[in-house]
Amino acid sequence: MSGDKKLSLLPRLRFPEFQEKNGWENHPLSWMLEEVLRPVVMNDDEDYSLVTVKRRYGGIVLRDVLKGRHILVKSQFRIKKNDFLISKRQIVHCACGVVPEEHDDAIVSNEYTILRAKENCDIFFFNYFVQQHIVGQSFLECSVGIVIEKMLFKQEQWLKKKFFFPALPEQRKIADCLSSLDALLTVEIQKLYALKKYKKGLLQQVFPREGESVPRLRFPEFLSMGAWTPKSIGDSCETFSGGTPSSTNKTYYGGDIPFIRSAEIRKHETELYLTQKGLENSAAKMVRKGDVLIALYGANSGDVALSKIDGAINQAILCLRHEANNAFVYQYLMHKKEWIITTFLQGGQGNLSGEIIKSIKLLFPQPVEQQKITDILLALDDQIDAQTGKIDFLKKHKKGLMQQLFPVVDEASA
Repeated sequence: MSGDKKLSLLPRLRFPEFQEKNGWENHPLSWMLEEVLRPVVMNDDEDYSLVTVKRRYGGIVLRDVLKGRHILVKSQFRIKKNDFLISKRQIVHCACGVVPEEHDDAIVSNEYTILRAKENCDIFFFNYFVQQHIVGQSFLECSVGIVIEKMLFKQEQWLKKKFFFPALPEQRKIADCLSSLDALLTVEIQKLYALKKYKKGLLQQVFPREGESVPRLRFPEFLSMGAWTPKSIGDSCETFSGGTPSSTNKTYYGGDIPFIRSAEIRKHETELYLTQKGLENSAAKMVRKGDVLIALYGANSGDVALSKIDGAINQAILCLRHEANNAFVYQYLMHKKEWIITTFLQGGQGNLSGEIIKSIKLLFPQPVEQQKITDILLALDDQIDAQTGKIDFLKKHKKGLMQQLFPVVDEASA
């Protein structure tokens, strides 16, 4: 591909074989797609596969529900693989995406709109087109699906709306390029899930289970050391929370002290920064890199992290400093996170308190065993962080590539 050729109706980045071809032309969506309007005549003696749409990762997943005579709703439409399916059931959003091969010849209810590609449309190109021009850059983390704003979707008006499209060969080339990148992203995401699953299983083995005093998996050199010692977090850690400087005093903000809020306990940067004056005239307290931070309030109650920076915390965060090994306590609390949420947060809603956290009893081995366990788990965390960074890089690369492969409408002229 060659780049930086800025012409009207042309993308900034174009494959060499299309450099001398005509520019992208302005057409309504109906030039590429047609709506499937003929319902299926149901026969109770035949076997039909009814599918519904489930929202997942910002998109859709099709799933079989019933077959044959068990289907009571008779107003159904038959879908084919590579149809573009749009759910109209969402109040705020519509889920949409390309129908996969395994659902070829299935049926859906009339709560879905089916758009079928005409001969001058590559439906996979159209799927990426929707991501770029209607929902922005939205990565498909599942086999099917993205989300469009419902206000944009009134099929009669939508199919009349005009956009710039290339000829079919260029559509296919763009779709093949982006599909290859999506395939790579899928593999890398699966690797990340496997690492996280492996760590979750390892945590269950290297920390004692409820009612037990030693772990199921123990390094050979520690087998003779006996049971771990119970001790509450409050008795083994220094604990404190912070506060929030008055938001009406502008002299308290805009300094160089990171102000860590509960949604930022895992981050290297914060949205707000305090001045020394703001720190001194509030209940905000400083934490050090490597301290254990626990989110007490809000949607992320129960989240735990090792602070990645020196900074100030507010009242929604509890800081722990263990007498021997912060990282050991962090990993232990990661292991017990689901138990903490189930025990102290009803349905995952509500708040924790410093007193609740301090009352939790953990079991501690000798410091040398704590360090051995910590080293293994932190090494695995490094792998997870590296894999997450790789995925983030690929997503940004895809976003940038799509911005180059599709013309910027504001730069186009008829």
